Amino acid sequence: QGQLVESGGGLVQAGGSLNFSCVASGNIVVTPNLEWHRQAPGKRRALAALIPYGGTPTYQASVTGRFTISRDNAKNTGALHMTNLKPEDTGVYYCRMFGGGDYWGKGTQVTVSS
Repeated sequence: QGQLVESGGGLVQAGGSLNFSCVASGNIVVTPNLEWHRQAPGKRRALAALIPYGGTPTYQASVTGRFTISRDNAKNTGALHMTNLKPEDTGVYYCRMFGGGDYWGKGTQVTVSS
């Protein structure tokens, strides 16, 4: 059985940067879709960015120009580079790989202080 392991995140001041990585292990094969979701305090989980296999990334409007999603299909990993972070970016961030299966990471906390 496969799992996704996330790393990165943490505490940063507004205007700072953070990087996430997501590594698929076990029986997870390369999936068509890689996504990063986030859940702000008191809100529902929402899609922040996605990148299809060999396709063009798509971003939530509030992160466009600040976040960059990428993937390495050979290594079956994903990444999210976040810049110019704002307090409203605070929340738990989740990696998801799906298409032929639906796999989620456990989530990693990001806190952006003003």
